[in-house]
Amino acid sequence: MNRTEEYIYYNELFDIYGNLLNEREKEIYELFYEEDLSLQEIADSRQVSKSAIGNAIKIINEKLENYENNLQFLNKKKELQRFIEKIEEKEIKEKLQKILDK
Repeated sequence: MNRTEEYIYYNELFDIYGNLLNEREKEIYELFYEEDLSLQEIADSRQVSKSAIGNAIKIINEKLENYENNLQFLNKKKELQRFIEKIEEKEIKEKLQKILDK
């Protein structure tokens, strides 16, 4: 998985499961993936080592992946999206898409 695919994947997981992370994990995640700060920049701002932030990112990603492995919400969302794309009735398609986007 290249860096762009990784960012997209973890952002999708974070959108679904981010509220299950604690505040520290959310902050580190957002600084790394959303603000695009380097591990060193985050470490400097938090006055910890670069490896501590790298380990935190690894743990956060493992948590997000574990949530997905157990709950499968992202997988189900993608399946529903593929199903919606095949629907020809515009009104039904729009209503289902609206529900899915919530």
